[in-house]
Amino acid sequence: MNKKNIIIAPSILTADFTNLGSTIKELENIGADYIHLDIMDGVFVPPITFGAKVAKDIKQITELPLDAHLMVKNPQNHIESFANAGCSIISIHLEDNIHVHRILMSIKSYGVKAGIVINPHTAVSAIEPIIDYVDHILIMSVNPGYGGQEFIESTYKKIKDARDLIEKNNKNIHLAVDGGVNSKNIKRIIESGADFLIAGSAIVDAPNKQDAIDMLRNY
Repeated sequence: MNKKNIIIAPSILTADFTNLGSTIKELENIGADYIHLDIMDGVFVPPITFGAKVAKDIKQITELPLDAHLMVKNPQNHIESFANAGCSIISIHLEDNIHVHRILMSIKSYGVKAGIVINPHTAVSAIEPIIDYVDHILIMSVNPGYGGQEFIESTYKKIKDARDLIEKNNKNIHLAVDGGVNSKNIKRIIESGADFLIAGSAIVDAPNKQDAIDMLRNY
């Protein structure tokens, strides 16, 4: 994987929201490629984070594209608001959504890239029936809901399986990994086939955010 093709998307899940504006601008200035938004409703996952209004406000202060991960029940009810908030990618979970194709097409109808997310227990093969409608695959390397968790070792094989699926179908799809990404596992994550790295605490909580991003970029 060419290092210049690696996308870095810091998650603001663990950020201090009383100082969010300056954190966003700092991430932009030190070379982040996206801002990753963890949207949680307290039902699909236990925590509650924030909604489209915060996403819209963030978009007003940064030129970075926004990547929204909807960990919510009935995500179809929220596509329009996050698209109108200025998100460039909207990702939904394969799990617990029976009309995934319809939701993906709804996302794309707003000119937004459509992403599919799979939890640690879900096989990559479950994505194949909808591969033609996906712009972005996100492999969860922790159980969704909380920042600061440890990377699940079996994820490496899932990354490889997802990369094989993308190449077998000759698709131009970003392959993202979210959860426990750090200096100890970054090289193997990239070598397994990921090209879109989501890191929250490893960047946002680092003593030096610039060093943290450089470490991921120059693995």
